[in-house]
Amino acid sequence: MKPEFEYELLAMFIRNEIGAAFTMPALYALFAIASMFWAPISDGILWLVIVIIAKILLLDQGRRFLAQPQNQVDVRLWRRRFIMIELLNGSTLAGFALIGVGQQVGAAESAVFSSHVFIFATLILVLAIRVMFAATFTQVLLAGTIPMTLAVVVRLLLLTDPFYLALASMAIGIYVYFLFLARGLKSTALSMLEFRSEKDALIAELEEQKSVSDEARRRAEAANRAKSRFLATMSHELRTPLNAILGFSEVMNTEVMGPMTNPAYKEYAGNIFESGHHLLHLINEILDLSRIESGRYDLHEESVRLADFVADCHRLMKLKVESKGLEVVEELAPNLPLVWADPRAVRQICLNLMSNALKFTPKGGRITLTVGPTDRGGQYFSVRDTGPGIPEDEIPKVMQAFGQGSLAHQNAEGGAGLGLPIVEHLVELHGGTFSLKSELRKGTEAIVELPPHRVLQTMAPLQPLGQETHRLKEPAPRPPRLRKIAKTLPAQRHSTNLN
Repeated sequence: MKPEFEYELLAMFIRNEIGAAFTMPALYALFAIASMFWAPISDGILWLVIVIIAKILLLDQGRRFLAQPQNQVDVRLWRRRFIMIELLNGSTLAGFALIGVGQQVGAAESAVFSSHVFIFATLILVLAIRVMFAATFTQVLLAGTIPMTLAVVVRLLLLTDPFYLALASMAIGIYVYFLFLARGLKSTALSMLEFRSEKDALIAELEEQKSVSDEARRRAEAANRAKSRFLATMSHELRTPLNAILGFSEVMNTEVMGPMTNPAYKEYAGNIFESGHHLLHLINEILDLSRIESGRYDLHEESVRLADFVADCHRLMKLKVESKGLEVVEELAPNLPLVWADPRAVRQICLNLMSNALKFTPKGGRITLTVGPTDRGGQYFSVRDTGPGIPEDEIPKVMQAFGQGSLAHQNAEGGAGLGLPIVEHLVELHGGTFSLKSELRKGTEAIVELPPHRVLQTMAPLQPLGQETHRLKEPAPRPPRLRKIAKTLPAQRHSTNLN
């Protein structure tokens, strides 16, 4: 047994005794009063005083034991002390079985029978109480119960009647049964202490892991702040010379200052311009992702039409589409209402998705641009290509920053892997959802869905101002058209009140 368990078992015994500091003396007083029916009252009072003194000694030592810090307690010393005190307590209780032993000679048989049956019942009650209190410490239990059991058995054996001999045998059997019961209670108490020890160990481990996690979170936040400061500084330091490089290389490539006699130099200037433009695009993507992740990307929302942005992005990429010999099909649902969104974010979403489709679609392939309503009342925009597709297990990877699929990496143009994460974050800022569906070697479809509350309800068109004024001057009753407008305006204000 672990030393800390031994201390806990001893402490349980002491707490049980202190908890019954008033009930047990009251029970002993009832025993003393009952003894007056077969013995002088003075014997009962003397026994009660001795028992209470022994009880007070046990309680005093118990409080001293609990008052000491656990790390300063000598468990072996206190265990021996409590065994001796409990032996004294058990001996005083055993005195109850000896009250009036020599004074029942010549007494009525009914009185003798009643007294011995009461003593036998008292033994059972005291044994049950002591098992409940001292079951956690076997030595203490034996010291407190053996004296009284022996006293009761001896008194019953002094009477040669077979009935009392049977009672004596029952007393021994009941005592043995209570010992087995105490053993089971002790086993249960030990299991409880082991479980509590494991729980405390788990709690301590969780606290340690929490402190490690808090420290790691603090370092991650510090690193994130450092990253933000670095990107903010580098964006300025890189963009300033990069814009100069782009400007001068474009001037050289277009021969604004005069023709270049060496064709190789003109080709070099074009390469410088394209590489610088690619680097600027990469810097912008990194900065956008950093602002989104830090929660500093503010939406400037207004009413826009998704189909207009799709057509506009298609025009911007028309040269790349023609250079690769691709077919682009627009499937735009007619008469779609406006949506409440950030125009810059919507344009960036469209350009990123179309740019991915252009990269991954081989020559002669097909790209389909679709805009339409969703079943829930929102609107969606999708880009479907006939590229190599993405394996299902790689879709989570490509949705991460700087993540790229294996087949896409082999078949596509170069990229940083930031387009799809930026799209996903921008769609989430609008309360929408972004999904990626792909079938290997058949193509990929990227779908952006905006929620219903982003869709603006249409308002009935107003009449020209001159005609309305002319009608108001007429003495006729209020025209039905104006009544319809008056009923429509409150509903319109309510429907465009966005969260």
